[in-house]
Order: sequence, then C-alpha cells, then structure tokens
Amino acid sequence: MIEIKSYLKLSKDELFEILRLRTNIFVVEQNCPYPELDDYDKISHHLLAQKENKMVGTLRIIEFENEVKIGRVAIHQEFRKLGLGKKIMLEAHDFIKSQFPNKQIRISAQQYLEKFYCDLGYEFTGKKYLEDDIPHMEMIKKP
Repeated sequence: MIEIKSYLKLSKDELFEILRLRTNIFVVEQNCPYPELDDYDKISHHLLAQKENKMVGTLRIIEFENEVKIGRVAIHQEFRKLGLGKKIMLEAHDFIKSQFPNKQIRISAQQYLEKFYCDLGYEFTGKKYLEDDIPHMEMIKKP
C-alpha cells in the first residue's frame, strides 16, 4: 500500500517507522553519521510504502516557491531491485503534478543512480558534489 500524507496527518507510529527506515539506511547502512532529523520533515509530504504493516519505502516531497524537491528516497534492503523505487517515484510525480502543477522537481541523487533517475525523466544540471562522502549529483525534471 502506498499513500502520501502531510507531516500533520502522520501518526506517531508512521513517523517513527519512516525515521527508523531512513536512519537504518542513511546513517547505519551507508555509515554516514549526520543529523537525520531536520525541519524539512515538518513542511513535507511523506510517501509511505508499506507491506503487511512494515515500512518498506519512503520519500519526502517539499514545495518551495519555484520548485518541488524530492528527497530522502529510501527502500528497505529486502525490497530493492524489485521495482519499488520506480513505483514510489512515479507516485510522487503524480502527486506533484496534481498538487503543484507546472513546477519543476529537483533531486540530489547519488551518482550511481544516474541512469535510474534519467529513465524517470530527470536531467543532470552539471553540479556534482560530495554529500557525507558519497558522490551526488543535482538533477531536475521539468513539468
């Protein structure tokens, strides 16, 4: 089941499961000690992908004045390479198109996922950088 909720609509348990999944992936698995909690979660819409009451994927959508950002895309290790990443990104695109029409989408993609995001219509902006010692690249998807 996939659903998208604003921060205020999340239950305490849903928020806990989102943060657990993200921390397990970004902090523990990728060995990046960084502050996972930030104020952007409070102004985001959160996509929750659950299977049998287990959080298996998530991302957040943040509206800014001129664009929308998708970030914190996380797929549980057991559910990778099964198409879930593509599925949640397409759900996010549909949501953005309906809620924030005519706004471009910006992402900070790990470089090894460039083809995945290009296949979803994203274009490399020319900006590459290290984020928590992991090579990243800025990409946009035009409306």
